[in-house]
Amino acid sequence: MATRRKAARRRSRPWAWLAAACALAVAHAAAVVLLPLPLSGPTATFSIKHGSSLRSAARQVEDALVLPLAWPLEALARVTGKASVIQAGNYELARGISLLGLLQRITSGDRTQDQITLVEGWTFAQVRAALERHAAVRQDLRGLGDTEVAARLELGQASPEGLFFPDTYYFPNGTSDLAILRRAYRALQAQLDALWPQRAPNLPLADPYQALILASIVEKETGAPADRAMIAGVFVNRLRRGMLLQTDPTVIYGLGPTFDGNLRRSDLTTDGPYNTYLRPGLPPTPIAIAGLAALQAALQPATTDALYFVARGDGTSEFSRTLADHERAVTKYQRLPARSR
Repeated sequence: MATRRKAARRRSRPWAWLAAACALAVAHAAAVVLLPLPLSGPTATFSIKHGSSLRSAARQVEDALVLPLAWPLEALARVTGKASVIQAGNYELARGISLLGLLQRITSGDRTQDQITLVEGWTFAQVRAALERHAAVRQDLRGLGDTEVAARLELGQASPEGLFFPDTYYFPNGTSDLAILRRAYRALQAQLDALWPQRAPNLPLADPYQALILASIVEKETGAPADRAMIAGVFVNRLRRGMLLQTDPTVIYGLGPTFDGNLRRSDLTTDGPYNTYLRPGLPPTPIAIAGLAALQAALQPATTDALYFVARGDGTSEFSRTLADHERAVTKYQRLPARSR
């Protein structure tokens, strides 16, 4: 009888060892899942690209040095049934977070947002280039010409130039470039809707679009913010009198990619829709995106009798009422043949 009991105890030992081993494995797994991750600093940031698979996402987290190995995250996601709900985006983790906490973050969409800044004075070509460079922006503009972009966005103009408000825009990873442009267009329209009814009386501007064109010129001509309203006042005076605007930035814009940084006299005497030395009135479109201050200056210009201005070389401008005074200012500050504007 005793012999049979001893044999039974010997047969039960492997099962006991197996149970103990399983218990240890479960404890180890729990530790892996619940213990703080070995972050190298107080916080860690990483990105999961749009369209990533679970395995790719886990490797991206590993590559960002958030995890020593990718496979525990992948295994935990599969065991918990969350393999198909990994969300793209930018994430920021604080020290003390566990593997389970990490999984909860990337499956719940608790992300930090991306951002892009559209800068005052940028052309639409520069805006497009910034969107193309941004890794978090989904590229839907590729292959589309500017006219097609304007049509897709329903801008109401053939050219998209200048129709976006310069600002910093926040967005989740994978947002399309068209969606960002749509927001920037609506932001500009909101500014124009607010400013146009408050415009100064008797401006030589037929509609908000003409105000936007003038604001874009003011944006490109202004070196010192304090001069902005005066520069707008000069252009408004010239428009009222039927004088040529004679502003270099419009000519430079018309030259496009051929402009090499040196504006030549031949450029000023070659006709084109943006050559305001030869064609009266405003150019056909804005020449850049204009900030709020430039919009305000175009719609509330300074009251002045000045008709000319020239750069002093320190960012500010010298304003003159007569051509003779202007020519003296040009000689003083630029020592170049007089160029009216």
